[in-house]
Amino acid sequence: MKSDVRREISLSVWEALLPLAFLIALLIINVKIFHDEATSGPNQFALILAGIMAGIIGFMRKVPYEFMMEKVRQNIASTSVAIIILLFVGALTGTWLISGIIPTMIYYGLELLNPAFFPASALIISALVSLTIGSSWSTTATVGVALMGIGKAMGHSPAVVAGAVISGAYFGDKLSPLSDTTNLASAVAGVDLFTHVRYMMYTTVPSITLALILFVLLGFRHVSGPAAGAEELLRAIRETFFVHPVLFVVPLGVIFLIILKVKPLTALFLGVLGGSVFALLFQKELLTSLAGSRDFSVGAAYRVITRAIVGDIRVPVENPVLAKLFSSDGMYGMLSTIWLIISAMFFGGIMEAVGALKKISLLLLHAFKGIFGLFFSTDITCILFNLTASDQYLAIVVPGKMYKQAYDDMGLAPENLSRTLEDSGTVTSVLVPWNTGGAYNAKVLGVPTVEYLPFAFFNWISPLMTLFFAAFRIKIRMKSSASDGPR
Repeated sequence: MKSDVRREISLSVWEALLPLAFLIALLIINVKIFHDEATSGPNQFALILAGIMAGIIGFMRKVPYEFMMEKVRQNIASTSVAIIILLFVGALTGTWLISGIIPTMIYYGLELLNPAFFPASALIISALVSLTIGSSWSTTATVGVALMGIGKAMGHSPAVVAGAVISGAYFGDKLSPLSDTTNLASAVAGVDLFTHVRYMMYTTVPSITLALILFVLLGFRHVSGPAAGAEELLRAIRETFFVHPVLFVVPLGVIFLIILKVKPLTALFLGVLGGSVFALLFQKELLTSLAGSRDFSVGAAYRVITRAIVGDIRVPVENPVLAKLFSSDGMYGMLSTIWLIISAMFFGGIMEAVGALKKISLLLLHAFKGIFGLFFSTDITCILFNLTASDQYLAIVVPGKMYKQAYDDMGLAPENLSRTLEDSGTVTSVLVPWNTGGAYNAKVLGVPTVEYLPFAFFNWISPLMTLFFAAFRIKIRMKSSASDGPR
């Protein structure tokens, strides 16, 4: 049987590491040669080449071709919902632009938010929304897009704003009982959901506090800015769009639907539909102008709305800052990201099929001893799976299953494992350009992963914080003292 064939695979360390090293080398070369265009094809090809290298090693070890392709198929199938979500996010951005929803968010954001505190404000707003709805992706696709627009209009670095949005979104996703990753980590480790959430507070609160302080400091360093040209920006928005608080009905409705646990695809589709209806109701002059017509007609409006959903749309405005903000590539703009995800799933599937991921993980488990070594191995393995399997769910499930017995053998309560899985698996997926999390957020926020990575403070502080707690035995709960609380 195929499963029997797989159990007989025994790769050497260099065979397991070679495809990963080859991939990293190619990605570095691509960034140096292609710069921002690396994710428009070169990185996808690098992932495929690295997958082929892993496949060649598999052939040498007598791994059946059909088995490898089945793993690839399973990996790609697991991302099918994420791919459709990406298409709907592209459509959402387009319809929310021509309906005036995003411009209205930017307008009131410029009026109400203090430029010096904006990065910290972006973190707090994203965290609150994500805590409420339990989804980092939905947060970045809705309020995140608006916060990016406000930040750019204020003159803040897009990378800093994206880092703040992502930090807040993943903080909320990590702690929300509504989050799928929060439920997944607790289930894999075998711990009660709310015990898991409470135990995460010990490492998560210090991590987000440090991130907040850093964003406050970055905000105070912001001296150039909007508010000098804020009135000009506000006037340009008023002249181009109908601006009114009623336009908040659609985004608030989408958030409310997600709170009610309506499926993301349904909520996003209704968001696209709501944006299209609001464009017809409130932006007739704009639709007529974009259609190149003298008078408003349903046919012309349909043509503009459809173009906003599936292709590119550019709202003409003289202000260069707003010209960049008031454009969208719709569903078409998401195709390179979908290509990247499929290529990453190809690489991850082959690496799993030939036993490379298991070999590297077992190597880590045996290399580090003691309680700190176990936490360190779990931390690194989760990051490794985000780098190779390119999916945060696999980065939680596989290390969780792999290390569960080891935590039990050392007398550690299962919440130690569930917390570490979240501290390292959930939050680092967004830091990897070819991971589903990194590819998605880079496209939605319009900032390459390598640019926002240094400013996604919460996401790289979290795995370090869990190691700090392990090293100094802070809040490490043993099974014998589980009923007495952490120590």
